[in-house]
Amino acid sequence: MAGEDERDAIVVGVDGSETATRALRWAAERAAHRRAPLHVVYAYGLVARYFAVEAPVPPSVIESLLEEAQTIVDNAVDEAVAVAPGLAVSPEAVDEPPVPALTHRSRTAALVVLGASGLGGFTGMLAGSTAVAVAAHAHAPVVVVRCGEGRTEPPSTGPVVVGMDGSPLGERAVAHAFEEARRRSAPLVAVHAWADVEDESVLRRARLFFTNSPEEDELRAKLDEQLAGWQARYPGVPVERVLVRDRPRRQLLDRSATAQLVVVGSRGRGGFTGLLLGSTSQALIHHAQCPVMVVRPPGGES
Repeated sequence: MAGEDERDAIVVGVDGSETATRALRWAAERAAHRRAPLHVVYAYGLVARYFAVEAPVPPSVIESLLEEAQTIVDNAVDEAVAVAPGLAVSPEAVDEPPVPALTHRSRTAALVVLGASGLGGFTGMLAGSTAVAVAAHAHAPVVVVRCGEGRTEPPSTGPVVVGMDGSPLGERAVAHAFEEARRRSAPLVAVHAWADVEDESVLRRARLFFTNSPEEDELRAKLDEQLAGWQARYPGVPVERVLVRDRPRRQLLDRSATAQLVVVGSRGRGGFTGLLLGSTSQALIHHAQCPVMVVRPPGGES
């Protein structure tokens, strides 16, 4: 994967809100670190927002909205260059709804970056309308930039945490996680968690009997096998293995408190059964305490 991302831009969605600006700063830092260009997109969706009403929109209102859009992207460029002087930044304000605009631009992107909530064109992102939809349909990995409680900026220290399940998409998530850990000189925490019962009390009791069992030994051997090839490719990345009988989203959410990035596939199987947007991935998008990378299938396949 090394070298692949450097050829493509990081795309970041902006809307003038503080959370989007925070995501912009994060994206600018990552672009500078990768030596990649940054493409700033403000999708204001003028037609969708204002032309649905029966009464005509006055030209003065349209002009004002277009001026606002230009101001937002101009300010975003200034902010990005302030974070990373010399960074190649291209701005774009488009009259499209955010989801199709960002999904389309993800086709040639190394990464799509969004804030955890927003204003204007990104109203409702906190409820998942934009972040979840883009993560579900993008053709590139999507990072939703989140901060822990009491933080003003996302963490820049701590491990990269990846959710593992043995699926092909899970392998893609592991690949991205190792590459991110290498770039950041950070350790990697590989988490394999599963819950084979629905009842919480039964699950708690099951954990007691699982420890040091033959089942645990077998699963740990499989986890070691899955990681062996990646560790050979990334010998400089320290790896911690976590094998636990628990709900994946709880383990990943808990570990996001001390991580600088959590990486998951957009869906899963086995240990991460039900890893679909709306379950584990959506829980992380809503509640993680660090940025979350959602890795998509090749070409954005569903």
